[in-house]
Amino acid sequence: MAVTIKDIATRAGVSYSMVSRALSGSGSVDQKKKERILDIARAMGYVPNQAAVSLRKSKSHIIGLYFSIISKSTSPFVLHNVLTGVYSVIGSRYHVIVKGIDMHEPETLNPSCFDGLLIMSQGDWDVEFLEEARKKGIPMVAISRRVSFDIPAVITDEKGGMSKAMEHLLANGHRQIGVIEGGKNLEATKLRHQGWWQEALRWGLEPKQFPIEYGNYRYNSGRAAAGRLLDNYKNLTALLCFNDEMAFGAKSAANERGLQVPGDISLTGFDNWELSGYADMRLTTVERNARKIAVEGTKMLVSIIEQGGVPDDVWLENRLIVRQSVKNLEST
Repeated sequence: MAVTIKDIATRAGVSYSMVSRALSGSGSVDQKKKERILDIARAMGYVPNQAAVSLRKSKSHIIGLYFSIISKSTSPFVLHNVLTGVYSVIGSRYHVIVKGIDMHEPETLNPSCFDGLLIMSQGDWDVEFLEEARKKGIPMVAISRRVSFDIPAVITDEKGGMSKAMEHLLANGHRQIGVIEGGKNLEATKLRHQGWWQEALRWGLEPKQFPIEYGNYRYNSGRAAAGRLLDNYKNLTALLCFNDEMAFGAKSAANERGLQVPGDISLTGFDNWELSGYADMRLTTVERNARKIAVEGTKMLVSIIEQGGVPDDVWLENRLIVRQSVKNLEST
C-alpha cells in the first residue's frame, strides 16, 4: 500500500498540513522540523502522486461554498450576506458553487472541480466530508467555527455574544425570561446556550428557572416557540431569541396575543440582519456579521490557493446592538 501524507504525519507526530507544506516547499515550516519530515518520508518510501500534483497545479477558477445544512437551517439572509462577502473579495477571478454538506454523496468530491472550499460548518457531523476533501488535497477554510481538523478558520464569539444579550435583559430588570433556542445539535446553539446560562449564574440566578423552547432559526419556528412560552408562562417579561429571524416570529406571536414590544414583552435577537435596524420593531440584537466572516474566510482561502501556506485563525468579536425592543423595568 502506498505511503500517504497522513501516514507520515502520524509517524512524525505533526499535523497533516505541516507535512504537506514541508513536502511541497510552500508556507513556513521550521527548518529542523522540515528536515525531519523529509527524512521520515524518504525512510517510509513516500512517492508523490503525480496525478494529484497535476490536479492541484491546474486551476478550475471555482470555489465551493458548502453549508452544513442548506435546506432547513440556512436563512436566505445569511446566504445572501455570505455570497456578497465572498464576491467582494474574488470579483471575477473565481466562480462560486453553493452546495449543502447534508446533500453530499460520499466519495463524489472531484478535486479538479474546485480550487478551494469555504465550509460554513455547523456541527461535527461534517467530519466525513472534511476528511474526504482533505484526503483529496483541496484547500479549505472553515467559517463560523473551529473544526476538528487542522483547517484554518474564521471564528466568532457565539458564547460571548449571547452572554451580552442576557446581561442586557438582566441589567434592565428582567427576571422572568423565556428562551427560544435553535436546533439542539448545532454548534452555534450549544455555544449560545452556554453564553446565557453562564451569564445567569454570574448574576446569582438559577438558569433552570428560565423556560426554554426550541426552533430551527426560521421565522415560523420562532413564532411557534414564542406562542408556547407566552401561553404557558403568563408572567414573562422578555424573550431571549437565538437569532433575529426567530425574534421577528416571536413578535408576531406576541402581537397575536395582544402584546406589544417592548411595552408588554421585550425581545432580543442575534445576527443583526438587515431588517433588524429599520423594521417596525427596532430589535436589540447581537451583531454577527456574516458578510465580514465570509470576507475574512475568502481572503484566507485565496491566500492559500495563490500563495500556499496555512494562515492563522481569525477571531471576530460579536457586539451588542442596543435599539428599542427591551423595556427598562427598573425605571417603571
